[in-house]
Amino acid sequence: MNKLMTRSMMTKALVAACALALSGAAFAQDLLVRNAKVHTATSRGTLENTDVLVRNGRIAAIGANLAPGNATVVDAGGHALTPALFAGITDIGLEEVSGESSTVDSAQALGEEKDPAVHPEFDVTLAYNPESVLLPVARVEGLGWTLLAAGSTTGGSIVAGQGGVVRLDGSLDPVGAKVLFVSLGSGASSMTGNSRAAQWMILDQLVAEARGRLSPDSKFAMLNPMGRAALAKFLDNRGLMVVSVNRAADIVQLLRWSKRNNVRIAVSGGAEAWKVADQLAAAKVPVFVDTLADLPGDFDQIGATLENAARLRAAGVQVAIQSAGSHHARKIRQMAGNAVANGLPWEDGLAALTRVPAETFGVAGDFGTIAVGKRADLVLWSGDPLEVSSVAEQVWLDGRAQPMKSRQTELRDRYMRAPSALPRAYPAGSE
Repeated sequence: MNKLMTRSMMTKALVAACALALSGAAFAQDLLVRNAKVHTATSRGTLENTDVLVRNGRIAAIGANLAPGNATVVDAGGHALTPALFAGITDIGLEEVSGESSTVDSAQALGEEKDPAVHPEFDVTLAYNPESVLLPVARVEGLGWTLLAAGSTTGGSIVAGQGGVVRLDGSLDPVGAKVLFVSLGSGASSMTGNSRAAQWMILDQLVAEARGRLSPDSKFAMLNPMGRAALAKFLDNRGLMVVSVNRAADIVQLLRWSKRNNVRIAVSGGAEAWKVADQLAAAKVPVFVDTLADLPGDFDQIGATLENAARLRAAGVQVAIQSAGSHHARKIRQMAGNAVANGLPWEDGLAALTRVPAETFGVAGDFGTIAVGKRADLVLWSGDPLEVSSVAEQVWLDGRAQPMKSRQTELRDRYMRAPSALPRAYPAGSE
C-alpha cells in the first residue's frame, strides 16, 4: 500500500511540475527533486537518498534534507536521477524524412564526382529546425542535447563542413564552439579519386592553403577565401575536428597527421580503435564508438568487436557513444548498456552519454554532469537508465518540466483509445 501511495504521490507531483512549466510561471525553474538516487557523472559518483535543488534554472545545492523554499517539490521515491543524456552525433533537426531529399540538410553537393567542392565554411547549424518532430521524440526518452553533424557526400568533400551542439529545448541557436567534420577511409575514397592515400595528400594541401603556403590565385587552389578562413580556425589547437574513421592503420595515420599539423581531433566510429588504444590514450584523443559494431561490415572493420569500448577505456581512452541515428536516437541508451554488458564499467557507460561528450565539445561548464552551478538538465528514470526496460518518467531542461509527449505518443494514444462512431484516425473529442 505504501509503495502504491508513493508512486501515486510522485505521479501527481510530476504532473503538477509539468503543468507549472506549461503555464509559463517564472518560478517553474525552481525545483527540488527529493530522495533520488543521483548519478552525478562526476568523481562523486552515485549519491543515494539525495536531494537536488534548482534555482533559476541552475543546480543550487546537492545534499540531504534540503529546504525547498518556494520551489516545486518532486519526490523521486529513490529512483535514478541523471543529467539529460547526449543523443549522439546526429541530424536531429536537419532532417525530417530521410528518404525525402527536400527535408534533409546535413550535406552539400556543390561539385561533381570528378571535381568535388571543398567548403569547410559550410555550416549545417544554419539549417537547424528546433520545431522538428524528431526533437520531442528524442526528448521524452531522456535525451537533452546532440551534436549536429555535417556529412560528406558525392559532389562534396571529405572535409564535410561544420556542425555544433544544440539543446533539444526548442531553442534555435547552437551552444559552444563549432566542430569540423572529416571523413576518411574506404567509405570516403570516392571523393578522393578512389584512393585512400589521396586523402592525406588533399588534407595536407588544404592545410597549406589555410596557412597561406599556396596562393589563392593558384589554379591548383581548392579553397575559396571563406574556406581558408574557416579551416584556419581549426588549426593550431584552436578548434576540434571530428574524424569518421574505422581502420586501425588509418587511425595511426590520423594521429601522426594531427600531431604534425597541431590539430585537435576526436575519432568517430573507430571500429578498430582498440588495436591502437595506447596511442589514442597517449594523444588524449576521445573516441565515439558504435558499440553494436561487431561484424566486418567492410574491409575497414575486420577487427570490430563488442568489447571495443571496454578495451579503449581500460587503456585510458575517453569513450563516448557515436550515434543511433536521428530517428532512433533513443537507442543510444541501449548502445551504452551493451558496452557495459561487454566489460565497460557502468559509471563509464553513463559518462559516455553525459560527461565525456560534454567535455569533448566544450560545453561541460553548462551540462553533462549533476553539479552545483550547472544547468538543471535532468532526467528521472523508472529504473537503471542503461536498461532498455527503464523509461524516462520526467525530463527537466533548465529546471522546467518538459511535456512527456511526442508525435509517437500522440499516435499511440489515438489508436489505443476505445472505438467510437468515428474511425480511429480522427482525434479524440471530434464526435
